[in-house]
Amino acid sequence: MDNYLIYVGVAIATILLPGPAVMLTINNSIQRGLFKSISGILGIALAILLVAVISATSLGIILASSVMAFTIVKIMGAVYLICLGIKTWCAKETSGACSSFQEISFLRCFVEGFLVSILNPKAAVFFMSIFPQFIDLSQEYRPQFVLLAMTFSALVIVIHTTYAIFSSFAKSKISSSKVSVFLNKVSAGVFVGSGIGLAASSK
Repeated sequence: MDNYLIYVGVAIATILLPGPAVMLTINNSIQRGLFKSISGILGIALAILLVAVISATSLGIILASSVMAFTIVKIMGAVYLICLGIKTWCAKETSGACSSFQEISFLRCFVEGFLVSILNPKAAVFFMSIFPQFIDLSQEYRPQFVLLAMTFSALVIVIHTTYAIFSSFAKSKISSSKVSVFLNKVSAGVFVGSGIGLAASSK
């Protein structure tokens, strides 16, 4: 239990760190509304859960050991983040709100959240490095792995939903067109910067 609580603390600290997924949640909440933001959060959480599962399979080993496999996924993720950043930067404003953002469906929000997380190969490497630190090899492996993976995914939902709720409360204070445009530019910068950083990163 002590190890599990330490794991929860590490997971919370990791999820709280600002990055493209957090920025997507905040931007969705302000520009598209709380419910569409939650749709994106579910996509992020599902992707994280799948990455955790992949990290425990041969696919995770291939991704971690093969430079080619890691690079392919890394470039795909970088291209997607940069494209998302460009779309966010070019979004048009109407009546103080981004109309192109508001018209996007719940499914589109879910897919965006899913892709932002699933196309990050460093997440699989992270899970492969952290899980062994908290799994007791003298006990059955599968229940421990399921608990750790589900805990991380659940914490993603809780923390990102908290971000979304606070962002939704702040929406009324930043509803002007100029502030909305500024937020789009900041979000776009984070997406593009994260994409470039991912492309330039190593394992």
